[in-house]
Amino acid sequence: MIKPADQSFTVLIKQKAKDTGFDLCGIAKVRPLVEYGPALRIWCAKGMNDKMSYLERDIPKRLDPGKLMEGARSMIVTGLSYYSENRQKDPDAPVISRYTYGINYHDVIREKLLKLLAFIKSVKPEAKGSIFIDTAPLLEKAWAREAGLGWQGRHTVIINKEIGSFFFLGCLVLDIDLDYDAPYTKDLCRNCRRCIEECPTGAINENRTIDARKCIANLTIENRGPVPEDLLPKLGRRIYGCDKCQEVCPWNARVKPNAAPEFTLNKKVAAMSLDDWRSLTKDEFIMYFKRSSMERVSYEQLKNNIEAVTNIP
Repeated sequence: MIKPADQSFTVLIKQKAKDTGFDLCGIAKVRPLVEYGPALRIWCAKGMNDKMSYLERDIPKRLDPGKLMEGARSMIVTGLSYYSENRQKDPDAPVISRYTYGINYHDVIREKLLKLLAFIKSVKPEAKGSIFIDTAPLLEKAWAREAGLGWQGRHTVIINKEIGSFFFLGCLVLDIDLDYDAPYTKDLCRNCRRCIEECPTGAINENRTIDARKCIANLTIENRGPVPEDLLPKLGRRIYGCDKCQEVCPWNARVKPNAAPEFTLNKKVAAMSLDDWRSLTKDEFIMYFKRSSMERVSYEQLKNNIEAVTNIP
């Protein structure tokens, strides 16, 4: 049983999350998410995780945050919008995903969650917490649903009624009890299948999973190798990531631009022409992208992606 005082503290935590800059904040009770195990194992067994072998390692740990942090009892899940209408200018230039705009989101979210944890410890000094931002075996999207942030769309991305699906997730696990939100149980995709129908490579499965072997985001980032020749014509100038399934989602039709100045596209990058991308030097790559999410790939890999999409007949 959670005491009234803890309920008040929960309200303060959510207000602090808002003050820190988060658009969403929900809280779930930590438990093993055993119901996700069978689907995850089948997905990996079919090879749909492609070269991301780490996704099939330690699946029991991936399902249970208690195995990541001793004494875990509460999961705070935050959402931070990165939707931007400030796009690349040249319609013929290679395309990068919106999530790469500005500073690496891991750094931005970690700083905000550290402030939130510091606030929690200022009220409850005995509290211990661990921060996770898609770098640990944790089912962030499942926990977002558990914390009431939204539902998992057919494109597998979490959708929130108010801010759509262009938002980053951050998780803060605590060893204290709080007042918990109800899991989001509605499916507001209803009969819409636009993301499935308009995925350039047909990577979205009917059972709300992604075949990473076909997914443009995986092929241009995680793949660490040449894109299969039969899929090259379907990349549509995309050299890092893909936003197509979210761009066509009706829930993103009226989304407001994010309020985070950290996620502003560099003006020089926005103005880069096709020729600028083709002649991109390693020094320019470091200067433009060393603090962005695009540092995940090497200069050589990005250049290979550029050459691949710009040489398509």
